[in-house]
Amino acid sequence: MYLKRLKQAGWIILAFLLATAALLYAKLDYIKGGAETYVFGYPLVMMELTRQTTVQSIGPENHLRRVRQFPDANFRDVVRPNVDTLYTTAFIDMQQGPWVFEMPANQQRYEVMPFMDAWTNVFAAPGSRVTGNSGGKYLLVPANWQGEVPSGMQVLRAPTRIVWLIGRTQTNGAEDFAVVHKLQDGLQFRSLADWQENKPEAAPIWRPQPEKSLPPIVQMRQMDVRHFFSHLSKLMQDNPPVAADAPMLEKMRRIGIVPGAAPDWSWLEKNCISLGRWLADRKIAQELKKPRDAVNGWVTPPAILGNYGTDYNIRAVVAMIGLGANLPADAIYPSAGVDVQGQPLDGSKRYRLHFPPDQLPPAKAFWSVTAYGTDDFLIENIMQRHAIGSRDALVMNEDGSLDLYIQASAPPDKWQANWLPVKQGQGFALNARLYWPKAAALEGRWHMPAIERLD
Repeated sequence: MYLKRLKQAGWIILAFLLATAALLYAKLDYIKGGAETYVFGYPLVMMELTRQTTVQSIGPENHLRRVRQFPDANFRDVVRPNVDTLYTTAFIDMQQGPWVFEMPANQQRYEVMPFMDAWTNVFAAPGSRVTGNSGGKYLLVPANWQGEVPSGMQVLRAPTRIVWLIGRTQTNGAEDFAVVHKLQDGLQFRSLADWQENKPEAAPIWRPQPEKSLPPIVQMRQMDVRHFFSHLSKLMQDNPPVAADAPMLEKMRRIGIVPGAAPDWSWLEKNCISLGRWLADRKIAQELKKPRDAVNGWVTPPAILGNYGTDYNIRAVVAMIGLGANLPADAIYPSAGVDVQGQPLDGSKRYRLHFPPDQLPPAKAFWSVTAYGTDDFLIENIMQRHAIGSRDALVMNEDGSLDLYIQASAPPDKWQANWLPVKQGQGFALNARLYWPKAAALEGRWHMPAIERLD
């Protein structure tokens, strides 16, 4: 009797599994579509989470925020922050535009002032590379604006309602803050109406939230699937995809996702979408661990950075690990997480980065190397040194080569100027940055050297 019941139970379980498989197969479009739509919409939702966090805890929209010091190891607003430049940023609501952005002449420091749309594409990047040292006046307008352009102004037409100005001014260490602050103060952002009436830049009226929001990347991970896709649908109303995205929009429509309407899914459909999102996250995590197209252990982001077209996978990955990236013509970002033997970088080991003579990073402005923990944020250390590069008083070898030392303990006194500290016993990664890179770097004729393990 027991064996008979056991056999019956086995058939029941098998029937249940077959029925479940059949249901999932019938909804395969929802699983695949959920994965593809999640990847497609990730940058737009991440941009909005970043905007909300900024408005709540840092400053209001439509006002320049002049960052007066470098981030430290407690900074959690954006992954892999740089400590090479001071930022001048603003989230801008184009529905309240047009806006006037003025850059005075600047012959003292390299600067770039990229404007990014809601999908993380850079649609304008005035600065040293584009406009030289002469500065300029820009009229930032909505996509369909047809007004009169004041004399002497260049029009920047924003494709989306959300715009992020994420300007950077070269800063040669904390002792350079005073110089850069004056340059930042020269930047002006006003409504066209205020500019026409010659009103000064208005002081922001803003009260920070009593409790700081979670970092956007954490908010994203905690967001349930229905919230994510409802958010995406709403955001696409004012931040429309481009014409080239039409095939993707058709895939989204088939699984009930259209601009301006929250999806109405059955229980099974919702869980198929959730499975698709989980698979996409898992796939991206696996891909990020692979040293794809690495040279000497370093991976350089593709040339489409900041201008992604329909390469939604790369666009999503950059939004996850480097939101706010420049165009390659303004900066490139080689990164490495392994040594010359392919082993993960570990703070319990000592490493050397050796640049042969005449092989320093080819940059028209400057270059740096920054260390990050496994969480992609800066590493706490007794020196409070998070990056090292051409702005520093580096000690060269007699033959003109350069050695940088990456380790938790201090090297001999002679080489401490070349020391980039990391944390004992913890994994880490390195990001090089070449600002205004030369052709050799942009065309792949120069590469970062391999990271040598010393013990």
